[in-house]
Amino acid sequence: MSTPVQAPIGQQPADSAGRRAIWLSIAALAMTFMLPLAGLVMAVFALLAGIRALPLLKGAGKPPGIAVGGIVVSSVALALSAMATAMQLYLMDEYSAYQECLKGAGTVSSQGECFTQFRDAAQRKLPPDVLEVLSAVQP
Repeated sequence: MSTPVQAPIGQQPADSAGRRAIWLSIAALAMTFMLPLAGLVMAVFALLAGIRALPLLKGAGKPPGIAVGGIVVSSVALALSAMATAMQLYLMDEYSAYQECLKGAGTVSSQGECFTQFRDAAQRKLPPDVLEVLSAVQP
């Protein structure tokens, strides 16, 4: 009876490396919209996985498309999460004031007033160009 040949520890099949890269990049993109800082970290891991998968796929004679896709998606997630994280850090004081206002808001109209105060504070702090982009993104 023969035992199956296994790859040495630390080496992985090329197919699984490519799949790992694309799945990590998709997870990073999803995390970017929920928790931008976590999406930032996940996007870095996904980008590294995609870069590491490229030579494995090329060495195995397989098309590197899945690794390239992972690199592209993780790069987009990295850019989006970096911008969102920077925006959160820049507006941290305004957001903290908004959270405190919401704690004391007992009605829907007072919650709306809290949001109006937050929006006005953010408008005073942000350049007009950024506000145009943000209002174009919002429905």
